[in-house]
Amino acid sequence: MRIAIVGAGGVGGYFGARLAAAGHEVTFVARGRHLEAVRRSGLLVRSPLGDVRTSPGSVVETVADVDGADLVIVAVKLWDTDDVARQLGASELAGTPVLSLQNGVHKDAVLARRLPPESLLGGACFISAFIEEPGVVRHNGTLQRMVFGARHPEQEPVARQFLHACTEAGVDAEVSADVDRVIWEKYVFLVGHSATTTAVRRPIGVVRSHERTRVLLRDVMAEAVAVARASGVALTEDFAERQLAFCDTLPADMTSSMHNDLEHGHRLELPWLSGGVADLADELGVPAPRNRTVADILAPYVDGAPSGA
Repeated sequence: MRIAIVGAGGVGGYFGARLAAAGHEVTFVARGRHLEAVRRSGLLVRSPLGDVRTSPGSVVETVADVDGADLVIVAVKLWDTDDVARQLGASELAGTPVLSLQNGVHKDAVLARRLPPESLLGGACFISAFIEEPGVVRHNGTLQRMVFGARHPEQEPVARQFLHACTEAGVDAEVSADVDRVIWEKYVFLVGHSATTTAVRRPIGVVRSHERTRVLLRDVMAEAVAVARASGVALTEDFAERQLAFCDTLPADMTSSMHNDLEHGHRLELPWLSGGVADLADELGVPAPRNRTVADILAPYVDGAPSGA
């Protein structure tokens, strides 16, 4: 396959490098020092599953520089989504099937403002990976999974083709007939994990071990479940409890990307996580006081470390 990956960070960089190593034609869209390093030496992925490096030059600076693709994967931070959609819509890739592996449940609605809705597959990924230094992505652990699926019958061939590509690349992948439910299931966990580790400023082991922060974790996820159900997504009423049990299986030192971003003074995806739950809850008339409080507490850090006293 010819695959364009917009965003060569932890998610896009890892999966793109695996696909390239399996012989697929992968073009990354990146910027800054990361772009220059990949252009010069290729992208190196360091992973417990084996290191891999792409060939130098497999990267461009803008979407307009991509010379055609069978599939576009969007893997940028959520605040860049509208800009990426605008670039795609104005390029030769307009109408090409698009798969967003971004966090949250708002991503496809943002993309659909500028792209044909029938071009948007649904998908979610499960991985811990980040840019360790320009040109290098570090994969934590062995989890590296994608779930995606067609929302329209005409998308089914490219979904099957991409599943085959992932299998060739050694990536754990699955096609789902109910991909929007999968996206919401991930969102419930992601919101709970990111909200609590970031607000408490500690890894999940601390959060789940203290009686009051454990309840906070459960409540934040339960509010997200209530919003999903009010939106027509068929999550079970006990889904938050099941996710809490899943949190008990995670390494105690595991934290969230939003907590890491806070610690390093970077911009936060908060408006699409706890803030997103709270906003959707307001629209639907569902109470979400825990997520609103988390969003309020972290509000000064949304654009990075606040300046001033």
